[in-house]
Amino acid sequence: MDDVIHGIRTKISTIGKLLFDCHLTDAAGGNISVRAGDYVCVTPRFSGSKYQWNISPDQVLVTTLQGEKLEGEGEISREAKVHYRIYKQFNDATAVVHCHAQNALVFACNSLPIEPVLEDTLKFGAIQVTRFAPAHSNRLAEYIVDQLAGQEERMRKQAAAVLVPWHCLFVAGKDLDAAFDAAQRIDTNARIIMFSRLLGGRLPIDASE
Repeated sequence: MDDVIHGIRTKISTIGKLLFDCHLTDAAGGNISVRAGDYVCVTPRFSGSKYQWNISPDQVLVTTLQGEKLEGEGEISREAKVHYRIYKQFNDATAVVHCHAQNALVFACNSLPIEPVLEDTLKFGAIQVTRFAPAHSNRLAEYIVDQLAGQEERMRKQAAAVLVPWHCLFVAGKDLDAAFDAAQRIDTNARIIMFSRLLGGRLPIDASE
């Protein structure tokens, strides 16, 4: 199990830097986690603001499903409560990416869903917006889980996602590669909607077409 956990912590540190470099998150926040049996590996607080997502595998925290820290450097992020809640609710979710993707944030801040306009995002459906609750709150965790309910098949196949008003994009995936891939596709989809509207394009399309 130690080798498995080490591999997960290494993968999380790599994906964190990729999210940052691809403008899928920023220095202000976001976090990443992976569930492995009864353990959760999760990025520490201030991964963006203090480390600009240059975190080592040893900095990635190893915790219980109840949020008790076992290994790693730093504190557990206040947003981690959403991750634990997702894992307790959905067996098919083994990775969660909470990110501040630049294009998706435009929709989050306008409380607008991201309709799929690319063939490779049809499987995610329209990315809906949760009810508002303050960041770090138990109520926000509840709203996110409520919005993900009914999307278990998407998590089983790849991932499901929700937008949080004035805040972020949350993606729950079957593994970390799937969650990262979904976050990037959804953000690209959001960018295409905005630029297509500038060009006077007819978006979103009807998926049946």
